[in-house]
Amino acid sequence: MSIAWVFPGQGSQKVGMAEGVINLPGAKDRFELARQLLGRDLRSICSGNSDLKDELSDLNNTRNTQPALFLVESLIVDDMKRQGRQASLVAGHSLGEFVALYAAEVFDAETALRLLACRSDQMATAGGGAMTAVLGFDRSELDHLVMSTEGVVIANDNSTGQVVLSGSPEGVNAVTKHLACKRAIPLKVSGAFHSPFMEDAAKVFNRELDDCKFDNAVIPVISNSEPTPTSDGTLLKERLKKQMTTGVRWRETMDAMIQEGITTMVEIGPGNVLSGLVKRSFKDVVTSQLGNATDLGH
Repeated sequence: MSIAWVFPGQGSQKVGMAEGVINLPGAKDRFELARQLLGRDLRSICSGNSDLKDELSDLNNTRNTQPALFLVESLIVDDMKRQGRQASLVAGHSLGEFVALYAAEVFDAETALRLLACRSDQMATAGGGAMTAVLGFDRSELDHLVMSTEGVVIANDNSTGQVVLSGSPEGVNAVTKHLACKRAIPLKVSGAFHSPFMEDAAKVFNRELDDCKFDNAVIPVISNSEPTPTSDGTLLKERLKKQMTTGVRWRETMDAMIQEGITTMVEIGPGNVLSGLVKRSFKDVVTSQLGNATDLGH
């Protein structure tokens, strides 16, 4: 049996998710570290009981979502390792890639939180775009429309039947207007994530990345921007630099895992979004979800 650990990104957060891990070893210290670095109590924000009275009290604000998901998912990783569990590959969806890199010991939790503080702030302020999820379509028609329409790209290529478009409102609307599909769902986001609209934000974030040391991975990592396994820390940093302006190639990530002989995918974090994508695409792959201490056997 060959196992991959996969980590979900934004959209998987849930109010109360911190309480499911807060009694794990080191959890309170890690939430305190985040409070010191960010200046906000993410545990309270996760519970919906924050003393803040502005937009920063909202768990769904990307400035909170990204570090909060990292905290929950990284603490589960730590406990899995304490139990002696191992993976042959790791990968994460968008924000989840940071947890994959942490799980592979490319950097530590403090480095991850510093990077996410910068990334989430830049993404929150990079407005002016739109994103729409599209379900049930003909791939060749979609690819043709995207290639022939200015200002729109595929931000999340999640599976053969599910993508997220990103770009200018005009470009995104033009594609969804002409595409025959089952559903087109506009997303409530502050900008056109994983598209060229993030170029200025990416430049700021990449300067932050340049100051961080990336060790070679102890577990091969499949990156969003280049879905082939590698353990080379320098290469993983270069791939991460491309993530904000290019699409999340999750369909190809799943294909790469199958080619590497993965038979079980463990989704680490709240929800079962990634598990659902695997089940619909690969019937023979076993999936499981670990979202809290109870799932870990505590």
